[in-house]
Amino acid sequence: MSREDRRGSTALLGITLALTVVLIIVLAWKTAGGGSTEAATARPGPTAGSELAEKLLSYQRRLPDDPLAIGRADAPVVLIAYEDFRCPYCAKYATDIEPQLIERYVTSGVLRIEWRDFPVLGEESMELAKAARAAARQGKFWEFHDAVYAIGASKPRFSEELIQDLAREAGVPDLTRFNADRADPRIERAIRADMAEGRELGVFSTPTFFINTQPILGAQPLERFMTIIEAERATR
Repeated sequence: MSREDRRGSTALLGITLALTVVLIIVLAWKTAGGGSTEAATARPGPTAGSELAEKLLSYQRRLPDDPLAIGRADAPVVLIAYEDFRCPYCAKYATDIEPQLIERYVTSGVLRIEWRDFPVLGEESMELAKAARAAARQGKFWEFHDAVYAIGASKPRFSEELIQDLAREAGVPDLTRFNADRADPRIERAIRADMAEGRELGVFSTPTFFINTQPILGAQPLERFMTIIEAERATR
């Protein structure tokens, strides 16, 4: 479904969607006492098959050639991840949790992971998002993703020199093209489209995840992700 089609739905449903998802996340956060491990499942998402659930599922892109996704386009479970490359909790998820989800569920065809840009921590976050998408044009998004997150919170600044080093580490073959692509206004528009879509869903911090229709806020333990994936898998 195109973004135009989604926005062509009734204003009432759009408002209901945003408010409901915000309520789900905020209640989960408050019930857990702020970032505890209970935040992921303190409140369930919308009922399967409901109009709201189907609306949330429509945000899954499932493009077979999407360089910002891992896993089969027809996987029964899709994890949409809104992340900022400078977010330390995103780095924790990317280094501790995501590899295990890939090993357990992506390789077996159960799970698809779709990246969404949500650079909210300043201009360097936006520059890293642009660089990652430029790397994606040469088939190196996930390699660049891994190189950035491997640094984690140990690098407070991502200088231009460091971005070039990360591109080389990721194996980006043509750095001249990489740097030209970073300046392509279409890349920034795509990033801002992700951010606008996230706000439609009630996203206000990183990382935020939707596993089919079930929200998770923050870098929760692996078991939380597995519980929801298994539950969603059983219903598909």
